[in-house]
Amino acid sequence: MHQKFAQCRDEVVEVLSERVHYLRAGSGRPMLLIHGLVGSRSNWLKNIGALAEHASVYAIDLANAGRSGRIEASDTGIEATADRVAAAMDALGLEEADIAGHSHGGAVALMLAARHPERVRSLVLFAPANPFCSRPGPMIRLYSSALGRLLAKCAPYLPRPIHLLALERMYGDPARVGEGCIEGYIDGLRVPGRVNHILDIVRGWFADMVKLKAALPLVAGIPTLLLWGDRDRAMSVESGVKLNQEIAGSELVVMPGGGHVVFEEMPKESNRLMVDWLTRDLRSARLAASCPDAMQTHAHELPVAAVDGVRSITATAMPQLSPGT
Repeated sequence: MHQKFAQCRDEVVEVLSERVHYLRAGSGRPMLLIHGLVGSRSNWLKNIGALAEHASVYAIDLANAGRSGRIEASDTGIEATADRVAAAMDALGLEEADIAGHSHGGAVALMLAARHPERVRSLVLFAPANPFCSRPGPMIRLYSSALGRLLAKCAPYLPRPIHLLALERMYGDPARVGEGCIEGYIDGLRVPGRVNHILDIVRGWFADMVKLKAALPLVAGIPTLLLWGDRDRAMSVESGVKLNQEIAGSELVVMPGGGHVVFEEMPKESNRLMVDWLTRDLRSARLAASCPDAMQTHAHELPVAAVDGVRSITATAMPQLSPGT
């Protein structure tokens, strides 16, 4: 592992008879990090060090991702995936944790909070997949078709420049794509069984979004921070506004210049936001989340609103944006 991240311990735990690999660092109250659809635990390497100064951090590889075990014919639905995360917390001895998630991993985190609210102290979600965004629709339909599945199975072996172009579209500024970053994604896609697992998730995408929409009221009362890059091409900021409205007491922070993987693209700003979130009084935030009017009235006092390079959007500022998909 790169010397810069030597503080991470590469560990493994058995979950439901399968090996789950994870990175661990720091001490204190636990924080669990859940990667996105084509990602792995290594996506969080630029964040773990800063978080580990305030928490005991666990960055897991989900089933069939990274170095974790291959599960043939497993249920790839969002509910089953959330339940497997809860089982991983059992295996790790975590009764409760702050949960961070990105994209599809953010949707899993939301479902975890809905199905196992006693396990989730708070949520930090980077552009989570959500039922209010139509942007993924065309790609989901393509990769759900026979032709699309064939293309997907060829994708890991396409020339590096094509992979780089795809990753650059996920960044607000392509110049921020770090050295070696693209190799991490390519290597992950080439793991046996990985593409098939992704395609199974894609096939159930629309059904999962229906389930997630129905589950959102159950997340009310759990302190939730939504983080979005304003140049996100995968999940629209407008869908984040709608999600913010649906989750009582949540806060949306928009990061100018950021893309879909803003925690990786702008780690300094993202880490400051996450650390501020971890160090605030979340017991008070939980009370505010259960009383949305109080949260809206005092939203301007939230610490994250003062971080440089970001703008905080709360329910009181919603009319300034046009919710859409």
